[in-house]
Amino acid sequence: MPIVRLLFSMVLGILIQYHLSLPLLPFVITLIITALILLGTNFLSIANKFLFRRITAVAFLVLFISIGGILSFIKNGTHEKEWIGNYYKSGLPFMITLQEPLVAKEKSYKALATVESVLINSHWQPVKGNILIYFIKGNIPSRLTYGSQLIVTSPLLEIQNTGNPGSFNYREHCLFNHIYYQSFLKANDYIILNSTNTTFIGSLIIDARFKVLSVLRRYIANKEALSVAEALLIGYRDDLDRDLIQAYNNTGVVHIIIISGLRMGMIYAMLIWFFNPFKTNRWVRFVKPITIIIVLWGFCLVAGAAPSVSRSAIMFTFIVLGESIGRRANIYNNLALSALVILLINPFSLWDAGFQLSYAAMLSIIVFYKSIRSWCSFQNKSLDFVWNLSAVTIAAQVLTLPLILFYFHQLPTLFLFTNLLAVPFSCIILYTELLLLFVSPMPIPAITLGKFVGWMLEVMNTYITNVNNLPFSVWGDIHVSLMQMLLLYGVIIGIAAGVMNKNKSWFITSLTFFVIFTGYRGIDFIIKSKHQKLIVYNIPQHSAMDIIDGNHFVFVGDSLLSEENILSNFHLKPSRVLNRVTISDTLSAISFQKNIIRSNNKTILIINKSLSDYPPSIQKMKFEAIIITNNSTLEMTRLTSLFDCNLYVFDASSSKTKIDKWVKDATDAHINYYSVAEKGAFEMDL
Repeated sequence: MPIVRLLFSMVLGILIQYHLSLPLLPFVITLIITALILLGTNFLSIANKFLFRRITAVAFLVLFISIGGILSFIKNGTHEKEWIGNYYKSGLPFMITLQEPLVAKEKSYKALATVESVLINSHWQPVKGNILIYFIKGNIPSRLTYGSQLIVTSPLLEIQNTGNPGSFNYREHCLFNHIYYQSFLKANDYIILNSTNTTFIGSLIIDARFKVLSVLRRYIANKEALSVAEALLIGYRDDLDRDLIQAYNNTGVVHIIIISGLRMGMIYAMLIWFFNPFKTNRWVRFVKPITIIIVLWGFCLVAGAAPSVSRSAIMFTFIVLGESIGRRANIYNNLALSALVILLINPFSLWDAGFQLSYAAMLSIIVFYKSIRSWCSFQNKSLDFVWNLSAVTIAAQVLTLPLILFYFHQLPTLFLFTNLLAVPFSCIILYTELLLLFVSPMPIPAITLGKFVGWMLEVMNTYITNVNNLPFSVWGDIHVSLMQMLLLYGVIIGIAAGVMNKNKSWFITSLTFFVIFTGYRGIDFIIKSKHQKLIVYNIPQHSAMDIIDGNHFVFVGDSLLSEENILSNFHLKPSRVLNRVTISDTLSAISFQKNIIRSNNKTILIINKSLSDYPPSIQKMKFEAIIITNNSTLEMTRLTSLFDCNLYVFDASSSKTKIDKWVKDATDAHINYYSVAEKGAFEMDL
């Protein structure tokens, strides 16, 4: 499995360069030296080649470490000379090209755009970089679509994280996708140019997706069923309801509505079945591989070329080419080679959760499926089919489990039952949708197929929703750190290797990892059970605070966020899982009365209205911090005359205008302040 070793070397090089921020030169020098060593070994005699074989092997590995480091550096857009960040300054007009049609959001239209140039001293300076554009909803011109070019005067804003504990690192996610800024446009912030900038492939993909979506929207009436049909077929998720996505996620079948390699496998199986009756014909030898490769890559492009789909397309391409020339390649080499190609194109795919889960699932099925399949045997074909499907589902979970716990902090307990219905159903739905596209010019069969697809989707959605509503459908609020995830992999690999090789030393290794995992986790529980802190969350236009005492917390803020909903699950729940706390009415060592938080060490005041409740007194009231929230009507001079305070915190619920004024006043008066909207969530130990 030489490709596997080369893949690990390249991944190591990518990680070294990114995390250590090393310059390009050391990797280039190493690449040249190792290349010269490998070139020199070609001139050695056979005996000397054998003698120096280990040096040659190490040189190959070091060569790919260098390649990984070089890729990580040069694919980072911020290292390019023409990167937009090197030229843009606030207030400068810039020209952009839309890279996709507008996508409707709750209060705006969103689109990915490429910045072409910046106007500097009456000269258009060419630049490079992607940005996110948000058009405020209103009178948006219909001609704004893929390839449209605009001159924008609205300022570019750096993409920032909320800074809430345990929250998703959105800024890093955007950087890995070469997106560096965002801009919010009103009607007078841009001018639409007559010119357009499109590519043949880009136009082909956009047109194909539009035609597919128009067919589905014409013949599937139910909106919820339609949204799943769009996601299942081509990965279009903009119409999906968030609660429905959460239901699919909680029940372990989210791979159905998020384009995965499973979809590519279904299409590959369908094409093999189509060509089977003609396998004795000579022309099949040439037509079959070409057709399969064209269809697979066409579907990949229409689906947006997501890493999981690209991986499957590349791997199946190698399988098809190998079979067409009469060779069957090692499946591990095929898998590694597909990952190698994807990382050559974009090394930052390595950090993509979908990429990681996709490869973990595929590798897990390859390694464990046969062993799990051998647990049972059925003469009945229906039972045998059900067990085969179950074995695949169980096998896929083995190596994905640590990643699921790390990223999603939950474990679907009924994943086996939901997959038993959802996977066959999704397979039938996919084939029916493809047939619907084929017969769409004929209204009568298309209407019938559309109703059938809609009905099946409604059945599947109802089943998933009902399972999700069961109180034991998901084991949630599980916090697993990166180190704990790696230790879990040590436990799993040790057990698997021990069973397969029948070697006790592997079981001892697994037990060692488990003891370390348990100890590491136990220490974390002990530390979290003793902490006391205040967290002021960064949620635009909302006030939200958690007062934490050991394993319990009291919430202070908007009533909307006190309930479990999309907003609280996204912003608040990750922090509570990270801190291992549950809600309580009272806290043992911290009191909260009349907007004053008191602990043994600190006293904090929350001001959410005017200062009329605080009349002047001879002695100023002393606080370690004052939290100002909900557009309070106050002046900084008035605050300083009433209170002796070390730090003023402005939360994100107040308007930007008020926060900017408070920041200016505090700066002018040399008062310590912290703006949550600007710097992210505020945390203070109590």
